[in-house]
Amino acid sequence: MAADRRSPRILVADDEPDLLRIIKDSLASHGFLVRTAADGAEALAAIRGDPPDVAILDVAMPRKNGFDVCTELRRDPLLEHLPVIFLSASGTRETRVKGLDLGADDFINKPVDIIELLARVRMIIRRSRQGLDANPLTRLPGNVSIENRVEEALERKLPMAVLYIDLNQFKAYNDAYGYDAGDRVIKAMGALLVELLREQGGDDFVGHIGGDDFIVLTSPERMAALAARICRRFDRLVPSFYNEADRARGRILSTDRKGRRVEYPLLSVAIGICHNSLGPLGSYPQVAQLCAEIKKAAKRKTGSAFVIDRRRR
Repeated sequence: MAADRRSPRILVADDEPDLLRIIKDSLASHGFLVRTAADGAEALAAIRGDPPDVAILDVAMPRKNGFDVCTELRRDPLLEHLPVIFLSASGTRETRVKGLDLGADDFINKPVDIIELLARVRMIIRRSRQGLDANPLTRLPGNVSIENRVEEALERKLPMAVLYIDLNQFKAYNDAYGYDAGDRVIKAMGALLVELLREQGGDDFVGHIGGDDFIVLTSPERMAALAARICRRFDRLVPSFYNEADRARGRILSTDRKGRRVEYPLLSVAIGICHNSLGPLGSYPQVAQLCAEIKKAAKRKTGSAFVIDRRRR
């Protein structure tokens, strides 16, 4: 059966070339799009470069073993929900328990039964699609995950700052350049947020509400510096979204809701920040409302800007 653009994408990593070829050919013959990697470091780079729908990882690989790869995936906000199947020549209970504790979705012993592997892959893809919360464009966690993360932090009374991130002039850009170009901007913003969180380390979280709206959860001591970095780095990207004439002009010509030709500024980012360092936050709806209010204040500023809620509760 030939694979098409909608076919599930699988990344298989194993340092046994013959087994890798057998698994690849078997999955491809059943309609999957399959890429391979010969070691853990190669697998991790391939996954980060173009995330698959499922990763099948041998436990014992050079450079990085399967457990190491899975651990790094679970620390990555873009890849923490990626389904992982482990393959292992060691079928001991300790090995299986360790793999499942790391967040693996399944565990298959070697020698691999291809029919069983196909069934497990199909089951995981079906289950993943039924409960999928990730935004289909950016693959970042969506609204359910965002709400769960906020509620968890509230219940545990953790220090928390929520950055509500929105793009200014995005509708005008979409109208002038088209939806494909708008999608590229949204994907670039998502990738930028993930990159910044990777650079600073820690357990910060990024989610995609939808459209050009994003959420970042961080700590109060990090919130201002992180927001400033987001503004600076996004501003560096902005010229790449425009043609030469618009870059030189520093504005674009588009049409408003009444059909009139209007000049609009180039894209910028507005960030509203609410936090619990000046008083407790009671619930997710309260957090969402506060962030939306503060974001409106940020949008009234010229260019990329952030506003922090300074009110005591």
